[in-house]
Amino acid sequence: GIQGRGQALNLRDSDVKVIVAQRPGGPNYDLARQDRFTPVSASEVTRRADVIILLAQDMLQGDIYRGSIAPQLTAGKALGFSHGFAILYGLIKPPKDVDVMLVAPKGPGSLLRSQFLEGKGVPALVAVHQDATGQAKRLALAWAKGIGSTRAGVLETTFKEETETDNFGEQAVLCGGVSALIKAGFETL
Repeated sequence: GIQGRGQALNLRDSDVKVIVAQRPGGPNYDLARQDRFTPVSASEVTRRADVIILLAQDMLQGDIYRGSIAPQLTAGKALGFSHGFAILYGLIKPPKDVDVMLVAPKGPGSLLRSQFLEGKGVPALVAVHQDATGQAKRLALAWAKGIGSTRAGVLETTFKEETETDNFGEQAVLCGGVSALIKAGFETL
């Protein structure tokens, strides 16, 4: 997804041990290797990691979760997202014994990375959907710090609010705005 590379690099530079999942032959596999990661399968990441952050495109998350993550997901682990779509709309239904949290930077991963390298950050939204361990919010804030977002500020929200405002901003404002701009330009000319 658009967040994966920036978040992985920022977390690693913040001294977090990062394991990257990529399909061999996929578009980002070689890029992950160039970034000095050793990509493995999502199943392997889930077996080895305490925190699994799913940053694939929304339409792929449910299949990735069911096929590779759910079978390996054990009690006490944490499942993270940067958009609440899959949780809000039931594409992913995690077990009750894992933390489910969200850190949603308000910019693409490339901006997150460039700001991090300049000693700055991109603001982010933070939410907890499920707090099985009592540490989900603390973990989400640590994740936000690791990617550099606490340098700019984080706001607490809910998965529902993040998803609906993001969807509205992308679909109604951004995409709708582009078509309105084209129409206005045509009518003016």
